[in-house]
Amino acid sequence: MSSQSAGNAVPDTQIGLSNEEIQLLRGAQQAVAANGSTSSRAASRASSQGLLMLDSSSLTALGRHFDRVMQHIQQQLEYLMEQSQIVTLHVYDRAGNLIDNADAEIARYHDIMRQIDELELDFDRIAHIRDIVRDFRGRAEELERELERSSGSSSRRHAHGHGHRSHGHSSRHRA
Repeated sequence: MSSQSAGNAVPDTQIGLSNEEIQLLRGAQQAVAANGSTSSRAASRASSQGLLMLDSSSLTALGRHFDRVMQHIQQQLEYLMEQSQIVTLHVYDRAGNLIDNADAEIARYHDIMRQIDELELDFDRIAHIRDIVRDFRGRAEELERELERSSGSSSRRHAHGHGHRSHGHSSRHRA
């Protein structure tokens, strides 16, 4: 990794994440790298070195990935909640006639509830990571704007000074 990209990265162990969240972040960076863009490959290299890239394009791609993951988890939650309602209705409707099946439905219900708990925990973890990524992206974008403002003002000063010299030089040729 170049020294420039190393300056645009922070150790992922120092951004306030648990070990599980760090593993999720690293996995997400690897998944984003599958897109094949230059910034994705840089983020993949950074991830393998335990770093989080702070440039806006890497953070934007990572944020989009987490949005898609959270949307998928939300869809799974909705499906499982519908299934839990169906199970509950089946248990109540058939309890008198299907005592043997009730135990299986209850076991299925408990499994669904366990899956819901796991997905809600994953959702919270991903939301936490996404929020941190958004915060870093905002900081990166602000730094980029500040750099553009500072380099833009120094470029204008340089161009303005150069313009006077050119004007004076062209005046001599006319004389």
